[in-house]
Amino acid sequence: MLLWMQGAIAAGDTGTVALYGVIDTSLEVTDPGSGWTPRVDSGAYRGSRIGLRGAEPLGNGTDLIFTLENGFSSADGSLQTAGVLFNRQAWVGARGGWGELRMGRQYSPIYIPFKGDLDAFGAGTIASGLNNLSKITPYASNAIAYLSPLVGGFDATLMVATRDPSEHDGNGLDGYYLTAAYRFDQFKLLYARQQTHGAGALRANLGGVNYAFGKLHLWLAFFNGDGGTPLYHGAGGSVSAQYSFSTVARASLGYTRVHDYTGTGANADQFSASFEYNLSRTLLLYFSAAYLANHDDASFTLRGVNVTGLPVAYAGAPVKGVQLGVVRRF
Repeated sequence: MLLWMQGAIAAGDTGTVALYGVIDTSLEVTDPGSGWTPRVDSGAYRGSRIGLRGAEPLGNGTDLIFTLENGFSSADGSLQTAGVLFNRQAWVGARGGWGELRMGRQYSPIYIPFKGDLDAFGAGTIASGLNNLSKITPYASNAIAYLSPLVGGFDATLMVATRDPSEHDGNGLDGYYLTAAYRFDQFKLLYARQQTHGAGALRANLGGVNYAFGKLHLWLAFFNGDGGTPLYHGAGGSVSAQYSFSTVARASLGYTRVHDYTGTGANADQFSASFEYNLSRTLLLYFSAAYLANHDDASFTLRGVNVTGLPVAYAGAPVKGVQLGVVRRF
């Protein structure tokens, strides 16, 4: 369910604070090799959240900014991360013509909006093979990020994260993230890399191109990764297309393949389809369907942005499913 509503609350004479949120709820029916299982999901397409963002001008075109954001389940009202209030974002920073600087817990630059710009499914719902068959780090704590302004069609983001004392593995960097994008008319070229350290260290690369002409939009993406928990070592690519019937209705098709490098032969292919309809400026209805073919010992499954996929009944089991959801922004 997609809802977008935003209101501004005065914060003194010069600054503003805005309340915003997303409620994404869907009904999913999936067969992971053991029979069809229905369930209600939250955050399959866009993670359900509520947050506050604020800005205060400091002069000379520079603003002090902050964001506090909590993820929750619209299915049962629980916190996305138990015992953590602002699990998605909790940072303060500044912005101006020189770019933007942020400090605190943030989305990794590879997560939003970067990954969502690499396939027709916005790297969300069970239809996104790019989401299901690749692996990245979505959030970073103790992070410092610089977002460049758009210059000649080019922009980039660099983030470094320091280690948390709870990791008990010394001081220094917990990881780094880099994204770069180039835009020319309806063509866009993207590349991103991450390297985290410590327990569950993960190296990953993402990239691709997309091009829009008329009512048709095409995406071609690649990905690879090594590490994480559980261990992931694979590489693959996806191709997808979206056709807009009107300004409010569009359909997408896609194919993704991953090649396993762990020596177990756990390759997989996914075929996907979706349909989206904007009921209003703030309300989106979506339908998605997918068939994921696991090979040999592969155990990939269908999941969403904030939805854990049902485990496969046995190694190599095919997974198929359909999903009907609505996103409401406010």
